Amino acid sequence: MNAVFIIVGKEIRDGLRNRWVLATALLLAMLALSLGFLGSSPTGAVKVDPLTVTVVSLSSLSIFLVPLIAMLLAYDAIVGEIDRGTMALLLSYPVSRWQIVVGKFIGHLAVLALATTVGYGSAGIALQLAHGGSDVSAWQPFAFLILASVLLGASFLAMGYMISAVVRERATAAGIAIGVWLFFVVIYDMALLGILVADGGRFLDAPLLNAILLFNPSDVYRLLNLTGYENISMFAGMAGLSGQASLSMPVLILAQVLWIALPFSLAAALFKRRQL
Repeated sequence: MNAVFIIVGKEIRDGLRNRWVLATALLLAMLALSLGFLGSSPTGAVKVDPLTVTVVSLSSLSIFLVPLIAMLLAYDAIVGEIDRGTMALLLSYPVSRWQIVVGKFIGHLAVLALATTVGYGSAGIALQLAHGGSDVSAWQPFAFLILASVLLGASFLAMGYMISAVVRERATAAGIAIGVWLFFVVIYDMALLGILVADGGRFLDAPLLNAILLFNPSDVYRLLNLTGYENISMFAGMAGLSGQASLSMPVLILAQVLWIALPFSLAAALFKRRQL
């Protein structure tokens, strides 16, 4: 396990040296602050905490941004090292392939988690200070938003590793990664909406729809954030959905964890059998 920790430390240092953490944290913080201040302007009249408004807005924005950042971190994690010749050098040391994959994944996940926590957390603190106080009840869904965003990023990070373990060229990995991001973030829900409209409620009932939503980590993330807390559900206009949904919080969290574990396990197995 010492080799894993060494690789984790290397990936974190590379992320800090390449300004990945700083750039990502600043981007997330600026977007969160923009949404928070612009969206909270009418909250004084309706007595809604600005963090509640920000959670609803960021739940939609993070679905696009966090997976893209994760894919940019992961798409060349393996194939890039092979192209540069550093993978063969690394394997010449007493380190196994699974240790390399685990160490690089944890390191990239730490970079993503640090950037997300610092970016969204600093924006949340600024919003609370700007509106004169700290509402503990509003911080619970906001903190859960950060945790769920990290889990969402981890699922796309795992898919990026799976892509990187299969392809032979970095350009191919980049193209497939963008395609996978586009499918889960945009195309999947558009196709599902079209099917629902065409079906007209004849075949797609609520249990089947819930099962279909589990096959997209972005939809799992959206349900986690917008139906997990009553005040968020009310403000997001999803109170009826949260009352009727059969997908409980533990089921949604388990589904998100499986979206991390399964692609990553497949990536490790593919890399173990890959010829360099």
